[in-house]
Amino acid sequence: MGTIRNERYISLDEAAEYLNIKPVTLRSWIRNPKNEVPAHKIGKFWKFKYSEIDE
Repeated sequence: MGTIRNERYISLDEAAEYLNIKPVTLRSWIRNPKNEVPAHKIGKFWKFKYSEIDE
Protein backbone atom coordinates (compact mmCIF):
# COMPACT_ATOMS: atom_id res chain seq x y z
CA MET A 1 0.00 0.00 0.00
CA GLY A 2 1.36 3.47 -0.91
CA THR A 3 2.25 6.28 1.37
CA ILE A 4 -0.56 8.74 2.08
CA ARG A 5 0.45 12.24 1.07
CA ASN A 6 -0.78 15.51 2.45
CA GLU A 7 -4.16 16.30 0.89
CA ARG A 8 -3.37 19.92 0.14
CA TYR A 9 -3.87 21.17 -3.38
CA ILE A 10 -0.81 21.34 -5.60
CA SER A 11 -0.20 23.57 -8.60
CA LEU A 12 -0.21 22.54 -12.23
CA ASP A 13 3.59 22.75 -12.30
CA GLU A 14 3.91 20.52 -9.21
CA ALA A 15 1.45 18.00 -10.66
CA ALA A 16 3.33 17.92 -13.96
CA GLU A 17 6.60 17.34 -12.12
CA TYR A 18 4.98 14.56 -10.06
CA LEU A 19 3.74 12.89 -13.27
CA ASN A 20 7.12 13.48 -14.94
CA ILE A 21 5.57 15.39 -17.84
CA LYS A 22 5.75 18.99 -19.05
CA PRO A 23 3.13 21.48 -17.82
CA VAL A 24 1.99 22.11 -21.39
CA THR A 25 1.17 18.39 -21.73
CA LEU A 26 -0.91 18.45 -18.55
CA ARG A 27 -2.78 21.55 -19.76
CA SER A 28 -3.63 19.78 -23.02
CA TRP A 29 -4.88 16.75 -21.07
CA ILE A 30 -7.16 19.01 -19.00
CA ARG A 31 -8.64 20.60 -22.14
CA ASN A 32 -9.30 17.25 -23.85
CA PRO A 33 -12.77 15.96 -22.83
CA LYS A 34 -11.73 12.34 -23.56
CA ASN A 35 -9.12 12.44 -20.78
CA GLU A 36 -10.47 12.34 -17.26
CA VAL A 37 -7.82 14.35 -15.45
CA PRO A 38 -8.84 15.04 -11.83
CA ALA A 39 -8.30 18.81 -11.87
CA HIS A 40 -10.04 21.55 -9.89
CA LYS A 41 -10.36 25.10 -11.18
CA ILE A 42 -9.83 27.44 -8.22
CA GLY A 43 -10.11 31.01 -9.37
CA LYS A 44 -8.06 31.14 -12.53
CA PHE A 45 -5.66 28.36 -11.50
CA TRP A 46 -5.82 24.60 -11.94
CA LYS A 47 -5.17 22.64 -8.74
CA PHE A 48 -4.69 18.92 -8.10
CA LYS A 49 -4.53 16.45 -5.21
CA TYR A 50 -1.92 13.68 -5.04
CA SER A 51 -4.51 11.06 -4.09
CA GLU A 52 -6.68 11.88 -7.12
CA ILE A 53 -3.70 11.85 -9.48
CA ASP A 54 -2.64 8.44 -8.15
CA GLU A 55 -6.05 6.96 -8.93
